[in-house]
Amino acid sequence: MEELNEQRTLRIQKLDTLRNMGIQPYGTRFDVTHHIEPLMATHGSKTKEELEQQKIDCRLAGRIVALRRFGKAAFASLQDGAHRMQVYLKKDVLGDDSFRVSQELDLGDWIGVEGHLFRTKTDELTIEVQKMTFLSKGLRPLPEKWHGLTDIETRYRQRYVDLIANPEVHKIFETRSRLITGIRNYFTEQGFLEVETPMMHPIPGGATAKPFVTHHNALSTDLYLRVAPELYLKRLIVGGFRRVFEINRNFRNEGISTIHNPEFTMLEFYQAYADYHDLMVLTEQLLGKLAQDICGTMTLEYQGQTIDFSPPWRRLPYFEAILEFNQFDRRVLESRETAADAAKTLNLDIPKDATLIGILNIIFEETVESKLTQPTFITDYPTEISPLSRRKDSDPSLTDRFELFIASREIANGFSELNDPIDQRQRFETQMAQREAGDEEAHYLDEDFVRALEYGMPPTAGEGIGIDRLVMLFTNQASIRDVILFPQLRPEKHP
Repeated sequence: MEELNEQRTLRIQKLDTLRNMGIQPYGTRFDVTHHIEPLMATHGSKTKEELEQQKIDCRLAGRIVALRRFGKAAFASLQDGAHRMQVYLKKDVLGDDSFRVSQELDLGDWIGVEGHLFRTKTDELTIEVQKMTFLSKGLRPLPEKWHGLTDIETRYRQRYVDLIANPEVHKIFETRSRLITGIRNYFTEQGFLEVETPMMHPIPGGATAKPFVTHHNALSTDLYLRVAPELYLKRLIVGGFRRVFEINRNFRNEGISTIHNPEFTMLEFYQAYADYHDLMVLTEQLLGKLAQDICGTMTLEYQGQTIDFSPPWRRLPYFEAILEFNQFDRRVLESRETAADAAKTLNLDIPKDATLIGILNIIFEETVESKLTQPTFITDYPTEISPLSRRKDSDPSLTDRFELFIASREIANGFSELNDPIDQRQRFETQMAQREAGDEEAHYLDEDFVRALEYGMPPTAGEGIGIDRLVMLFTNQASIRDVILFPQLRPEKHP
């Protein structure tokens, strides 16, 4: 800390030096005409002779991330986003005044340069600077070994430093942006209307999760940050929209881990006159197109595993998955006692009040999910754990629902929507009974949503896809914190 204060003091002194020289250390507009990546792509293969003959002028800006001085000359590396380029500062070219300004430069400062391209004796593409403009003085030095910053706490808490130190982090978030743009374009081309629904709800609903609570002073009422936009999007289907989608934030008051962040991004979409089979096909097409467009291939490497997005993907019923991956006899599914005995053989802890389906769901989560590496649709979920899904006509104890798993993680959840208002009310009441029994994640009874269904909702299928987990797949990141610019962390401790 003492060393930091000393360096900061020296840099503040340089502010005064610059001002005494008539230089504004925090400048204004600079007309950037070139950026490093396209400049390198266009001219990076040209020879020394070609560059001398063509005299290619450029004007760019960036942060100084390397600096070497040699008396009356200096080499600096400028960083523009994720890309870097060398510039050559020579007293004979810049003139005395500008070169004197360059003597006050530090790592982390921002400058604008004008000059032409040439190759150094080591054949590195470089800009010989004819004019330099000081843009911003960095008062804090880049951290030690900043070029390979690995301290996780610093990387997440000070993402701005992480982005300076690790250019590959830029690429992660560029991929994230391309992924979201690709999703938006796909749904727009398919005739879906992008909409925005409330972030603060009078009643939390649409998912089994514990909400965040806030208070509206003017209305003197509590509101909940949304856990899902589902019930509002389905209201729009009731209102006559045939296809809608939304990409936005959800909030769930849960733990923080490598796969959970309390604030996360979801895609949700609803299509009238469709069922869950239609959405499985759509999902295959969507993710396959994204993989091809963004990565140029239908196979991705993720944490040492090769993931193949080529359709069709496996469809495996929920109960069949439990039997297959545990090599159980079907009698395990018949009663609470047989399921509890099976859980005991797997050394799983089962709550005393757990139902048959509750026990089987624990078995599924603990023994099946980790084995679902390739894209797999788990289908036909029990009605008991699917309060918003339509019952199967062939077996009302099951629903027309699927969850998509890739690389052992749930990526999407979709189903044919329950549009029977009487059935929906009964399921809400069952959820309320579970809430009164202590389940804080059970659904509330949403009277207005039931009222909307009573006006009539056409047959509809809907799905949610976790954007953050999808980005993890496409960028080969093991932690959700690496694909969220500013992940939630414990409060910082200041000395």
